[in-house]
Amino acid sequence: MGKYILGIDQSTQGTKALLFDENGSMICRTDLAHRQIVNQDGWVSHDPEEIYRNVIQVVRNILKESQVNQQEIMGVGISNQRETSLVWERSNGAAVTDAIVWQCSRAKGICDRISEKGYAEFVRTRTGINLSPYFPASKIAWILENIEGARTKSEAGELCYGTVDAWLVFRLTGGKVYKTDYSNASRTQLYNIMELQWDAEICELFGINPEYLPAVCDSNSAFGDTDFDGVLAHPIPIHGVLGDSHGALLGQGCLERGMVKATYGTGSSIMMNIGERPVLSSHGVVTSLAWGMDGKVEYVLEGNINYTGATITWLKDDLNLITSAGETESLAYAACQDDHVYLVPAFTGLGAPYWDSHAEAMICGLNRTSRKAELVRAGLESIAYQIADVVKAMGEDAKLDIKELRVDGGPTRNRYLMQFQSDILGIEVVVPEAEELSGIGAVYAAGLALGVYDYTIFEKMKRLNFSPTMEGGLRDRKYTGWQNAVKMVLTK
Repeated sequence: MGKYILGIDQSTQGTKALLFDENGSMICRTDLAHRQIVNQDGWVSHDPEEIYRNVIQVVRNILKESQVNQQEIMGVGISNQRETSLVWERSNGAAVTDAIVWQCSRAKGICDRISEKGYAEFVRTRTGINLSPYFPASKIAWILENIEGARTKSEAGELCYGTVDAWLVFRLTGGKVYKTDYSNASRTQLYNIMELQWDAEICELFGINPEYLPAVCDSNSAFGDTDFDGVLAHPIPIHGVLGDSHGALLGQGCLERGMVKATYGTGSSIMMNIGERPVLSSHGVVTSLAWGMDGKVEYVLEGNINYTGATITWLKDDLNLITSAGETESLAYAACQDDHVYLVPAFTGLGAPYWDSHAEAMICGLNRTSRKAELVRAGLESIAYQIADVVKAMGEDAKLDIKELRVDGGPTRNRYLMQFQSDILGIEVVVPEAEELSGIGAVYAAGLALGVYDYTIFEKMKRLNFSPTMEGGLRDRKYTGWQNAVKMVLTK
């Protein structure tokens, strides 16, 4: 008999089912997109029921396409879009309103209110992350304050709160299991990463009762059993849960202190493994938990960027400058090399290392010869510049000389972007042959826990290296131009 591990990667744009064999190779993948619900105020939401239907359907589809024996599927790992937040009925798992997506800044008034009372640094020193509407604390508070009946039900203990992983585990186990893992808990802005528990005082600031938050467990612990609403003939254990960026860090094999990865998606997460001791940032990145594995917790420095791949989507869908993301590579190569156009994609403010939710997007450096190619290249290069900002900040905080950046996500197929990323950082950029690193991390966590894999699994991945070729003076001029452009949009 073979042994397979199923992965569910529930991301911002859609849901994937991934099937891996006992050698750690992906043998099948199925995808379904879900709607991006954006209203006139720019609020971004997802329909949780649509997401759940898609989870069930992609599992059904992968069983049909792969034709594997269900009895040989040993377990499932789940990776999830992290800060996207839900509040749901404890009795039946139904969300009280649409999920508030991590990109959405509708709750910034709640953060402003707490900041004005002088609690911003108090929150940061306990949770490791800057007070921001990016994180679930204010999103959950917004739901409790604005959705009719939510506050009353919450006070009666009838509601559950959490991120997508906790809700999926709850639904997939028929409400029997209400858990999250260390990686997701550390991103809520409600979890004390120093004491490894929900912080009662911070919860009180946001009007959230910590008694009703999920239990926090190791990322490779048992999260109950599921048959995916009868799709499987028998239940299998959920034995790995990781936030998508943490999953990618694990999937990349960044298991040692000082190793760094960047995930290029709708937004981007840059993470550095800093080992078993937390380091609070003084350079605009945040501290979180990498994971808990087999009773040992490790920490990370992380910077999050709101608009990376989403900038390319904006160029395509809103400006109609391109018809597909793939066109950006050839246009970037065709652009005038002496052009000085910069795009700062602060469409919903700027994340790390600036944390300015009031900043607005801007294009600067235009001249009469600026064309479509220069604008598209500026959008593409803005991804690399933003990631460089975060990597440099991490090196300062950790007091480490970073020599390599491991990368993953769809945009890493763009050779111009990868070479420019290497050039602007002046270090090696390493692209794995595998693409689904977030899902791979959750699958490997589950497979390690179930004895299907051992740690040699991380040594088998093939990789492509990009080395810097840009002259140092040109690198400095380009990066200084970017920094000057960012200064123009900052409000604080």
